Amino acid sequence: MLDRVHELAAGPGRRILGIVGGPGAGKSTLAAAIGERTDPARVAVVGMDGWHLANSTLERLGRLERKGAPDTFDSAGYVAFLERFRSGAGTMIWAPEYRRSVEESIGGALEIGPDVTLLVTEGNYLLCEDPPWDRVRALLDEAWFLQPPEDVRRARLIARHEQVGRTPEEAIARADGSDAANAAVIARTAPRADVVLTDDGTPDP
Repeated sequence: MLDRVHELAAGPGRRILGIVGGPGAGKSTLAAAIGERTDPARVAVVGMDGWHLANSTLERLGRLERKGAPDTFDSAGYVAFLERFRSGAGTMIWAPEYRRSVEESIGGALEIGPDVTLLVTEGNYLLCEDPPWDRVRALLDEAWFLQPPEDVRRARLIARHEQVGRTPEEAIARADGSDAANAAVIARTAPRADVVLTDDGTPDP
């Protein structure tokens, strides 16, 4: 995978690698590992979760309990960011970062330098066909879909919810409720990926 990342970063021009999968699939873990093993002057990692709507906004709209669903993001803003990266070679770009510790996005937290040639972006809905998400796939040079065993994904997700202060009961309810519904939507987009990576990192045809 790192060999392929280096090939993409070599150009020509700016490229975007999308990492997709359901909640708890390991998207942010893989993206962070790529970031740690590559030159930050050439490769930037920015997650789709930075475009989460604020909790106060979701509460006002009556969507807080569905946080993570496609309509709980500033999806058009995310698409605009990808388009700006593609056309903005030689300029500095700032992006928001989602902080799981507070479950909110922090604006302008991530720096994409002028010499970055590869953007690694991860998220749930990069392959979604509903507008405006449907504009994302055409902006990706390559898309990887992570597909661990369902019990592994669910266990990771429950543990993540507990780490941010939810009780075991609340974590299970969230994982088996809105998260499961979102995961079903995401799973249907897997055929649009260039490669599907199973739990051991082996690509499926």
